[in-house]
Amino acid sequence: MTDPWEVPAQELIPKVAEQLKGKIGHPAWMLYVRTGVHTERAPAQADWWYLRCASVMRKLHHLGPVGVSRLAAEYGGKKDNGSAPYHAAKGSRSVIQEALHELEKAGLVTKHASKGRSLSPKGQSMLQTAAKDVMKLLASRDPALQKYL
Repeated sequence: MTDPWEVPAQELIPKVAEQLKGKIGHPAWMLYVRTGVHTERAPAQADWWYLRCASVMRKLHHLGPVGVSRLAAEYGGKKDNGSAPYHAAKGSRSVIQEALHELEKAGLVTKHASKGRSLSPKGQSMLQTAAKDVMKLLASRDPALQKYL
């Protein structure tokens, strides 16, 4: 079975995001919100919400049970402090928390008592199926990848 971490993220995440469009909703504030204190504007892509949810699912698969604060650190960046040096800043916890709530409603993420959240079997199956489809696509382009199917 192809693992979601074995295929390129730039191929896997849009595929999973397309599958999520019919399963989860988006918040009303998604057009105006910044994704962290280190960003200056809202995302320019129209479907950034679904891409972020797919990315959260991929990170949950790799990192195991993880909390909102750790995921916020994963989506952080460098904060511009003017003439002062740059410092690390976390991403928006609200965006991640809302994404996790939507994924929980869809049954793709489960909540643990003290460890945070992890993928449910349904979410793991969805990611593995998408990873297998991406690997088939990549193998059709490059025959050397046939051995990974």
